[in-house]
Amino acid sequence: MTQTDDDMLPRDVRDGLALARARERRRTGGRLRVQVGEAWYPIRSFDETGFEVAVDLAPKLRGLVEIHEGPTLVRTALIVAGEPSGAVMRYEFKRVTRAMSEPPVDYVRIRDVASGLIARD
Repeated sequence: MTQTDDDMLPRDVRDGLALARARERRRTGGRLRVQVGEAWYPIRSFDETGFEVAVDLAPKLRGLVEIHEGPTLVRTALIVAGEPSGAVMRYEFKRVTRAMSEPPVDYVRIRDVASGLIARD
C-alpha cells in the first residue's frame, strides 16, 4: 500500500499495519539476507562494520559470505563472529567489497563519442 492508500484507512487499522510492518522488519531485518553456501539467513541490522543475525536462526558463521537485498547482490564480505548479545549474533567485516553493476575494464571508456558519422554531400 502506498501512503495515500494508508490515509484512506481508519486510524486504528493504520496503527495496526504500522505495528505489523515494524514487527516484521525487526524479525527479518527487511529485505537484507546473508548467503553462506546454499543457506540464507535474514539480517536484523546492518552497518559499515558488520551485521547481526538472530542466534536461533544462524549457526556460527565465518569466512566468505554474500549479502543480498532481495535478489540483488549488494556486497561480498569476509566475516568473523563476535559474541552473542541477547537474541542476536554480531558478525564483523574483515573485508567487504561492494557489488559492481558492470565488469571492470583495463582501459578508459570514452562515453561521449559519436557512434557514427553522417557525411554531407
